Amino acid sequence: MRYFAELSYLGKNYHGWQIQPNAISVQEVVQNTLTTILRTPTEVVAAGRTDSGVHASQMFIHFDTDVELISDIHCYKINSLLPYDVVFHKLFKVNSEAHTRFHATKRSYEYRILLGKSPFTTDIQWQINKKLNIDAMNKSASFLLDYTDFKCFSRSKTDVRTYNCDIYRAEWILNGNELVFHISADRFLRNMVRAIVGTLYNVGLGKIKPEEIRTIIESQNRINAGASAPAHGLFLTEITYPDTIKNGI
Repeated sequence: MRYFAELSYLGKNYHGWQIQPNAISVQEVVQNTLTTILRTPTEVVAAGRTDSGVHASQMFIHFDTDVELISDIHCYKINSLLPYDVVFHKLFKVNSEAHTRFHATKRSYEYRILLGKSPFTTDIQWQINKKLNIDAMNKSASFLLDYTDFKCFSRSKTDVRTYNCDIYRAEWILNGNELVFHISADRFLRNMVRAIVGTLYNVGLGKIKPEEIRTIIESQNRINAGASAPAHGLFLTEITYPDTIKNGI
């Protein structure tokens, strides 16, 4: 039987999602916990890979097991063994071909900036004490929807077949002194969101004009984009699947 699981985690203490040879990862602690609960080695497949220090308020994984799982009961058991910064929210059975990565139709991220300083959010917001032109940042963000090739925002030497992504939303929203960048697409490249945020930050500072985003994208060269924003402000917030792959929610 194949199950999907919805979980969330704080990325501060982990070297990303994917298992690393000499560093702790979210995948490692999740697999170890499931192996203990299910009493058999259990490998999981995630909807994506978050980088070191990046958080997820919604992540989906899938795994196969012969054990009939009850969401409330088994989430409680799993959470009792997991560290405090990883939490399972629900489990549900899916058809045997359902895949968390390949069947996801949309992914959404938020990048959170605090315009000021606070001792309480240093791990989940990029704290900035500079005045930003948010209108200019939003104008630049709107240009992203006109393109599909985002090689300029991809980590160098990334092994991918294509740099194409369909972006559905790219918008900055200010709420009090918190500035949040919302971006949704069918897929994302490694480091893409942080590179976009770092580039739009330069627009906000007036270092580049909004229209120059077009030149940067069309150059297809990472060196022309801005430095990546810090990892700790980034959250994977939503992953969407077609209802047709589910049969037991």
